[in-house]
Order: sequence, then structure tokens, then C-alpha cells
Amino acid sequence: MDKPTLYQQQDTLTRYLRDPDHCAPPAGMDVARVQVYRDLVFSNLSSLLSSTFPVLVKILGDGDWRSLVRIFLRDHRAQTPKFGEIAREFVEFLATEPLALSDGPWPPFMVELAHYEWVEMVLQQSGAEPFPASDAGLLLDRPLQVSPLAWPLAYGWPVQWVGPDYRPQALPAQPTLLLVRRAEDWSVRFSELSPLAWRLLQRIGEFPQLNGRAQLEGLAMEAGMVGSPEFIDSGLALLRQMHGEGVTGIAA
Repeated sequence: MDKPTLYQQQDTLTRYLRDPDHCAPPAGMDVARVQVYRDLVFSNLSSLLSSTFPVLVKILGDGDWRSLVRIFLRDHRAQTPKFGEIAREFVEFLATEPLALSDGPWPPFMVELAHYEWVEMVLQQSGAEPFPASDAGLLLDRPLQVSPLAWPLAYGWPVQWVGPDYRPQALPAQPTLLLVRRAEDWSVRFSELSPLAWRLLQRIGEFPQLNGRAQLEGLAMEAGMVGSPEFIDSGLALLRQMHGEGVTGIAA
């Protein structure tokens, strides 16, 4: 029998490290040594992910969390060598609804909760800079932009309240609209948004060429409030508040 090539040995080893329950280690390799590699790979990946998803880990418990990490290690093929981006691929993997997760103890809000927790890590590590100071008096006359350190988010589940003591099973009738932003002290803060505030931030991203007045007039049209000075005044007050918090800025 031909001796296996180096590639064949490496392929057999990686298959074993990914799925030791169904794949054998390379023939002739010391069993105790290969089990050390197996445990190190799994433990490092589990530790890396658990630091990003602490609430999800608590909800699942140690056994189900380990099962979830094992499925990810077994079935996913990473597109990045960077440890800091593995969490993003984990969230994307969950969102694809892989067949391996079609059955099991997984809570219905798991994908959105994982995304919610991942966002905090992304903003903590972001190299983006806050907007420089600008004149709030120009908000109506100049194009606007949303800070890269402020993300408007929409979820089906109330992810900000989910935890070991609150595990909803029925999807609420209304979506959960949130703003997550990194403050000057580098803390990440989540706050609830009204539907109009969320849509205003979304519009600024969709139509970056429009000035603040055009954005508010477009929002008024969508809300069926065309020609309402009160609506425009309230919208301007909201823009001023978000401008003061560094959420929105005046485009250069």
C-alpha cells in the first residue's frame, strides 16, 4: 500500500480535528498527542467565541454551547485568517440556517441575539473616528451622514431584553428598533428608536445627497404628514439631538 502523501496526512488530521466523533486520526499518529491538538483547537475556538457571545452562552448552557461550536467547527470553512473576524463568520453561519441546526434546542431568537452581541464587539474594535464638531445650524441646508460608530438596527425579537431569565418564544407583533453607538468614553450604548427616528437614519444612508430639509420632507411624505410644520419642527429637534450625540453629522 502506498504511503500517504503529506497533503493526505494533513487532510486526514484536519478532518479529525473538525469532527473527531466521525473521523479517525492519521494512521500511525500517537493517539494521546493528536487528542491534545483536538482539544486545543476546540477550546481556543470556544473561548474566542464565548467572549463575544456571553449572553448566548448563558442561555444555551455549557453542553449546548459546546455542541453549537462543534457544528460550526465541523461544517464551516473560514474565509479569514484573522481571529477577530471569526465571530462575524459565526453570526453569518447561524444566519444561513444550516441543516445541522434544523433540529435541536436552539432558541428562536438565537441568530438575532448573536448579531446583537457581535455588534458590540465590532464597535469596540472599530478604527473609525467620531465626526468632527460642526454647526448644528447647517443641518437643514447641508447633506447629512450617519456616523460609522452609530448603527441603526432592526430585529424581530426584543434582543436587548433577552437573557437567562427572559426567553421569549412568540415573535412580537412589532419589530425592535435600536440604535447602537460608541460613546466618547468607548462604551457601547444601546437605545430604542421610534419608527420615524429609525427610518430617518435609514434614509440618510440611502440618500446621502439630500440635505436635512429634503430628508425631513421625504420622511413627512412617507408618514403622510406633507405640509405639516409641526412634523418638520419635531424632525429638526431629533436631528439636533442626534447631531449633539455624534450620531449624525454634516457631510464634508
